[in-house]
Amino acid sequence: MSLPEDPAMLYSFVNTKLRDEYSSLDAFCEELSVDKADLLKKLKSHGFEYNPSKNRFW
Repeated sequence: MSLPEDPAMLYSFVNTKLRDEYSSLDAFCEELSVDKADLLKKLKSHGFEYNPSKNRFW
């Protein structure tokens, strides 16, 4: 699956998927064949960090 390139769209897309379909970032990345480290790095470079207890980026 191709993820959005725009950081705001990526943030929104991932959080929506996490809220509606996946219990963890690991499950999201595994099922969609997304490199977790790359995703974390990209979102962090735009000020977003993952909170595992909330299962969302903020």
